[in-house]
Amino acid sequence: MQAEEEARYQEFVRARWGHLVRTAYLLTGDVHHAEDLTQTALAKAYRSWRRVSRSDNPEAYVRRMLVSCNSDRFRKRRVTEALTAAPPERAGPEDAVSRADERGALLSALAQLPPRQRAVVVMRYWEDLSEAEVAEVLGCSTGTVKSQASKGLAKLRTYPGLAQVAGGPGLNRVAASGQGGSR
Repeated sequence: MQAEEEARYQEFVRARWGHLVRTAYLLTGDVHHAEDLTQTALAKAYRSWRRVSRSDNPEAYVRRMLVSCNSDRFRKRRVTEALTAAPPERAGPEDAVSRADERGALLSALAQLPPRQRAVVVMRYWEDLSEAEVAEVLGCSTGTVKSQASKGLAKLRTYPGLAQVAGGPGLNRVAASGQGGSR
């Protein structure tokens, strides 16, 4: 961009910044998102300033860019923020011991299952694979995966070491203490 065009762009930004941020605020409802949105639109306007400045109404052109940038925010996968008044509590040493006991009971119970049931239960609930993925890994039908999972979970529920675990949050919590949870 030449110096003369650069100066016109900077003057435009100084003169219209407040108006654009207000418009962005009305679009987003948040002052910080509004400022980010305005900066994004102005950065795009800078890259194509020759075309923008030749339009009949550069502010309307940039405002349209603002609306488009705001729409783009919703097309992208958004991460939701959960704000709390106080930080979450940390797990105490007794929680770690409890989880270790539960994991040990689960591992003992899994050792009692026949190899195919154990493989299905581990891949389905510990590794969080879908029934189709487990079937592909084991070279069997999804029906076989479903029946083996059902039989395996039924046996795990009767295992004495897991009885007190199942009385609390249950077998699902112990399974979820691995790398995945059930789908």
